[in-house]
Amino acid sequence: MLKTQIRLIYLSVGWVCTALGIIGAFLPVMPTTPFLLVAVWAFSRSSPRLKKWLYHHPRYGETIRDWFEHGAIDNRIKIFAIVTMSLSAPIVYAFTQNLILATIHATCIVLVALFLISRPSTRDDGI
Repeated sequence: MLKTQIRLIYLSVGWVCTALGIIGAFLPVMPTTPFLLVAVWAFSRSSPRLKKWLYHHPRYGETIRDWFEHGAIDNRIKIFAIVTMSLSAPIVYAFTQNLILATIHATCIVLVALFLISRPSTRDDGI
């Protein structure tokens, strides 16, 4: 009984994250790939068929496979993420006029950018 409940929880997490990923594909303020990565992880524990569907999806499958197989992120995605995060820093300050909040936000941006830069690139490494 407990095994079935845990499987249903993973399945629910997978579907919720898939839905959020789909929404993120159309809304510029929401990411797509992180939600789909969590969905693949959850489906791998609940439904091999749904994991395979996302893993081989025509639009997002390559990005998902690059991450799970190599921990790699395409250079275009890295550049886009870092540029848009950097553009958000002055916007946060302009809206809040709070230097502490803007500093915390900028620190998070730098940390995420460093993480992105540290990942192998699919273009550079020939993956």
